[in-house]
Amino acid sequence: MGSQGLVIPPGEGRIWNSSPGRLEALKLLGAETGGSVMMFEEVAPAGTRTTYHRHHESDEVAYVLASEITFKIGDEVTVGGPGTSAFIPRGLAHAWKVTGAEAGRLLFLYTPAAAGGFFEESQRLQRSYTSFDAEEVRAAYRRHGWEIVGPPPF
Repeated sequence: MGSQGLVIPPGEGRIWNSSPGRLEALKLLGAETGGSVMMFEEVAPAGTRTTYHRHHESDEVAYVLASEITFKIGDEVTVGGPGTSAFIPRGLAHAWKVTGAEAGRLLFLYTPAAAGGFFEESQRLQRSYTSFDAEEVRAAYRRHGWEIVGPPPF
């Protein structure tokens, strides 16, 4: 990490598609922040949802930039629009789904920056949009301190 800080302009960062229409722009990785924080922006089509999962090594903050997002954090289900923030402490199972009519846009922060390696490995593991080895994905989750608790709850 440089002593002058770091500025990432709009549209820049490590950009990749994790599935059709879903775009992640990795803005800050642990290597760039001395391990203190990892940040990425995600654009996801309406209906996109995550597995029910937890992070054992990082706290997560999600900030809704566009559309409507339904969060399940522990046993609580909350719907939020632009400007909504969600804090997910490490170890707490959670998931989200874009429930608005338009694509969702979210900003995610992880502290400490333990999550960055997962995204880099996921990109390498991705073989196609229609076929993947579920156990290989679960193993990648485990290697980076994540755990799939169950299928999407929505």
